[in-house]
Amino acid sequence: MKKQILVVEDERDMQFILANILKEKGYETIIAEDGHGALKEVKKGSVNLVLLDIRLPGMDGMKVLEKIKEIDKDLSVIMLTGSGDIRDSVRAMKLGATDYLTKPFETEELVLTIKKALQTQYLSREVERLRNRLREKTATEEFMGVSSQIKQILKQVDIIAPTNMTVIIQGGSGTGKELIANMIHQKSPRKDKPFIVIDSGAIPETLVESELFGYEKGAFSGADAQKEGTFEQAHEGTLFLDEIANLPIGAQAKLLRVIQERRIQHLGGNKDIGVDVRIMAATNQNLFESVKTGKFRDDLFHRLNEFVISLPSLGERREDIPVLAKYFLNEANHELNKKIKGFSAEAMKSLLNYHWPGNVRELKNVIKRVVLLVDSQYIKPKDLVLLNDTAAFKKPNIQQDIEKGTSLRKIMKEATEQIEEEAIKQALARTGGNKAKAAKILKITRTTLYSKIKEFRLDKSG
Repeated sequence: MKKQILVVEDERDMQFILANILKEKGYETIIAEDGHGALKEVKKGSVNLVLLDIRLPGMDGMKVLEKIKEIDKDLSVIMLTGSGDIRDSVRAMKLGATDYLTKPFETEELVLTIKKALQTQYLSREVERLRNRLREKTATEEFMGVSSQIKQILKQVDIIAPTNMTVIIQGGSGTGKELIANMIHQKSPRKDKPFIVIDSGAIPETLVESELFGYEKGAFSGADAQKEGTFEQAHEGTLFLDEIANLPIGAQAKLLRVIQERRIQHLGGNKDIGVDVRIMAATNQNLFESVKTGKFRDDLFHRLNEFVISLPSLGERREDIPVLAKYFLNEANHELNKKIKGFSAEAMKSLLNYHWPGNVRELKNVIKRVVLLVDSQYIKPKDLVLLNDTAAFKKPNIQQDIEKGTSLRKIMKEATEQIEEEAIKQALARTGGNKAKAAKILKITRTTLYSKIKEFRLDKSG
């Protein structure tokens, strides 16, 4: 694409000369006769460099330069002056001009100055882009932790990310499997393309194929229009299949075919659609054991099993707890507009001694709740009552409720809701987040479980 150069010049002869020189050298030219016109063009964001005359009607070139720098501080501006006054040149450079030329100037001098300014601008923006990426990388990796296990996982991420290999990420519920998958995607050549997540355990069996592969209008009752599946949505990007062990056997066979052939068909359709998708899958179960018991296809397992990353539980990397706790505290402070400074030594000891069955997700939720409720500058052990092994939730204060005149119906309702919420949390923790198995343990339907999860906002827990 040709570079666009904005010429800010009120003299018609000079406009004509500059426009012809720039066109001959392969640049596109935009002409502005005064400062207001120049600023209007700069605000569009398509200008790569500005040739700016100091002497302009109305707003002079120095003022225009100031305003350009307010809009885009990195945009290269070459000042054109007819006086040769060194004071003008010094002032222009102090205001952020990249260079200056004194009229009359040679064509080669102009072209050389433009090339040098564009190269300087490119290098400056590239350095800033790399700095931003380094800051993002550092922030993410610091958030992950400092333990030897996490350092090893980050090395694995760096190794596998540039490839197109399929990755299985295994670990307990709340250990950060989706975070790792996203990190791999962001470090891959597909980083500017979609990262699509599908929870294989949350989709009813009858809808799995339509979610993955899409459908044609009229394919089934309620299919009022054509719909893309997640494979099409993730085209040229990454498709992350969470809880893949819960995928029905029939859907597993079709998934294998798509991975091998890189083509899909909509439900109700007969047209092959090519897809270019990198697959990553997560599981909180041992897939090899699922293969042995016949719950997971052997051929699909071996097709997916190109690279495996295993995430440790939070209890296996306790040295990361202070790092994560500080990160989640800062995040909660920002979200809830609080200013809690940190944890007392005893509170941090409580965090380190707790067994964290819900892993990183549970730590995040506990700290967010504490930040919401605490008014002091530092979190103390008494604030972490939810970590008490003997009582995972607070007992209702019945005496206080009676003194307030609270009805028995309301007391019972609140106590029941609290017990229901904790029972669902424990069932999900026991099954590693598998909602279908949790529903069986609780002897309720999956629809009821999903409704309760939404009611208690457990789906917003990160």
